[in-house]
Amino acid sequence: MAFQYVTDLEGPVTLNDNAFELCRDFLPEGEIFFSQVSRYDDYLNDIEKKAHYQAGDTLKLISPFLKAYGVTDRKMKEYSREHLILLPSARETLKKIAQKMPTFIISTSYQAYLEAFCEKVGFPLANVYFTKLNLDHFVIGRSEERWVKDFQNEIVTLPLFDFGSDVKSFEDLPLEAQSTIDRLNKIFWEELSEMQIGRILKEINPVGAREKALALQDCLKKTGGSLSEVFYVVDSITDFQTLKLVKAGGGFSLSFNGNRYAIAGAEVACISSSGRILFELAEAFNDSGKKKVMEIISQGQYSEARRSDVHLEIIDNSNRKKLIKESETFRQKLRGKAGTLG
Repeated sequence: MAFQYVTDLEGPVTLNDNAFELCRDFLPEGEIFFSQVSRYDDYLNDIEKKAHYQAGDTLKLISPFLKAYGVTDRKMKEYSREHLILLPSARETLKKIAQKMPTFIISTSYQAYLEAFCEKVGFPLANVYFTKLNLDHFVIGRSEERWVKDFQNEIVTLPLFDFGSDVKSFEDLPLEAQSTIDRLNKIFWEELSEMQIGRILKEINPVGAREKALALQDCLKKTGGSLSEVFYVVDSITDFQTLKLVKAGGGFSLSFNGNRYAIAGAEVACISSSGRILFELAEAFNDSGKKKVMEIISQGQYSEARRSDVHLEIIDNSNRKKLIKESETFRQKLRGKAGTLG
């Protein structure tokens, strides 16, 4: 058997949302800006289902703005290193799991953040998938820089919009939200994309939903394993497609402090402030396979069960809504603003 452990970075290993933090700290009113673009990303993926667009393309949309406000590759790397926050016990957990079986990280986050992480914890960069971004490669003139900054200033003044599960189409949205989306469509897909700096929107390919599934297939090629031998632990919207892939292939799919998308795609929900439980489950998976892990969870036969901050539950139709509420509430408490994002 060629068991392997595959994890996201932000959430199961770190407490950051690196893209959000970059916007917050380098752009004026960057927190509002990122929240607006993130919701727009959710709309394009969930409601409009825009062609050639995928969950996680937020990292594409914000990149021209980072460039306009003077962010460089070096600044991204230094910032990521200085602001890296590990989940308690995450370093030790990842190291112990990697000693047991091949271990990979598949992350939507920018290259600079993954490089900073690998250097700090000693994880092999060769076993990491990330969104490649070389900001220094792109050129922005002064006039375009002013235009992009004007767009950013406009975006933060647009009415923030949200949508619930009852929204199925553009027409279901309030008129104010429709107006915001219309303006964002023009900014990103007409005005910005026609600029020289708009090359970023065409050339950056975030490791979002589709690319995560492809990255997992690449991991399997490296190990010679199958989907049934994958222990997959993730937490967000970009993981939904790959969670379904793992589940259909007989592997073990775990939402770790996940949002509604992760809960919808996973077989098991874990809510915890520490990564220790992950080693216990991964070790059982490596030793005895998925069936044994599911037995351990259903019967509560794991040592971490004695800890009050560990909650493990197999997901089904009867508890899914409850688990979404519990997991998202804990996620926000643990990660702050980053816990409310996709």
